[in-house]
Amino acid sequence: MKKISAKKVFVLDTSVLLFDHDAITSFEDNDVAIPITVLEELDQFKIGNETKNFEAREIIRVLDKFSGKSGLDNWISLGENKGRFKILMDSLNIEKVDAEEIYGNRKNDHKIINAALSLQNEEKNAIIILVTKDINLRLKAKAIGLISEDFETGKVKNLKVFTNGLPVIENIDAQVIQNIYQKSYIQEDGVLGTQKITNGYYILNNCSNSVLARYNGVTDQIEKVDKKYVFGIKPRNAEQTFGLNALLNEDIKLIALEGVAGTGKTLLALASALEQKNKYDQIILARPIIPLSNREIGFLPGDADDKISPYMQPLWDNLAFIKKQFKANERKSKILQEMEDSGMLTITALAFIRGRSLSNAIFIIDEAQNLTPHEVKTIITRAGEGTKVIFTGDIHQIDTPYMDEQSNGLTYLIDRLKGNVLFSHIKLKKGERSELANLANELL
Repeated sequence: MKKISAKKVFVLDTSVLLFDHDAITSFEDNDVAIPITVLEELDQFKIGNETKNFEAREIIRVLDKFSGKSGLDNWISLGENKGRFKILMDSLNIEKVDAEEIYGNRKNDHKIINAALSLQNEEKNAIIILVTKDINLRLKAKAIGLISEDFETGKVKNLKVFTNGLPVIENIDAQVIQNIYQKSYIQEDGVLGTQKITNGYYILNNCSNSVLARYNGVTDQIEKVDKKYVFGIKPRNAEQTFGLNALLNEDIKLIALEGVAGTGKTLLALASALEQKNKYDQIILARPIIPLSNREIGFLPGDADDKISPYMQPLWDNLAFIKKQFKANERKSKILQEMEDSGMLTITALAFIRGRSLSNAIFIIDEAQNLTPHEVKTIITRAGEGTKVIFTGDIHQIDTPYMDEQSNGLTYLIDRLKGNVLFSHIKLKKGERSELANLANELL
């Protein structure tokens, strides 16, 4: 006789809805509930121009659409092959445990736990699971016997591609390497084996010689990768050589440069964009406004540019480094200044890009690991004809409290698009900033 599994009811915290406004439809045919306290918190988040404010407004619209003309205090259907949904009121129906008695003070977190406990008491035959991206709230819930878990939708399970270094393929036939040097390309014919991936980069090696190569999935060829100098910047290692090759390739429209601090991600992206200035109408560098370790630096005087300037400083530093490669009276130095003055080269906060459609531009997004998967998707959908989008970041350096290396937008992007003909992912592992920076990355 087939065993019937217990029904599951997922209770969602505010952090889940701010992370993904479509979260309530992500639990297959299971029921979903939202405590009334979460609606109160969403009301506080709905005003503003940050991503969490846009997400709050959108989830409110989603809930309103589902409610229709009926109430939300009783179960309603989420659609075909989906479960049911309702809002949990504050009425306390708990037999054994009250989170507010245990933890003290009437915090919203404790009200949310109590709402889940009340539902658990009402739905005797169901498994109640509190879903939250707040680690401490999960711990509090588990401490009083309530099942709690992270929001798993969009989470990348296998991080192997992010931990491996350069793909080095050993014992390549010497004639194969010689042919690549002579012709600049060869047919793949099984050379890469199971490691073959479109727009993948490789070091093909044997005991006496090696070659840097890229696999072209359109032509099924292995192409030789040459070291190139771009706007005064030269690659210092094979990884950077691969990065520049992808950045200068007009057929690759979407690039993820991933690696620790000091590997040259942003510098390479900017230098390659400047090298291609005649092919594009605008070069835009942007990054999310997130203070170090989420610590605010207080109110700042001046206009919008003055207020965001401290957050954009790392981008200006990269531009300053490129400027130093030329004397003040050199042609390229003058070109850089003209690009800044005309607005062709723009450094701004990512929030200021929202809603724009970018055509024939190079769009560089720094610190992309601090974006949600939904934000990354939104950015890419803004790309118009002729636009190249470059994401840079370090998935191990997350500065937002409700994301980790498995759930951030950069990881999600690389996992979902690897092998696509328009996309390339290059991992930079070797730091080139300084010996001191390398020491910190390796040992601290």
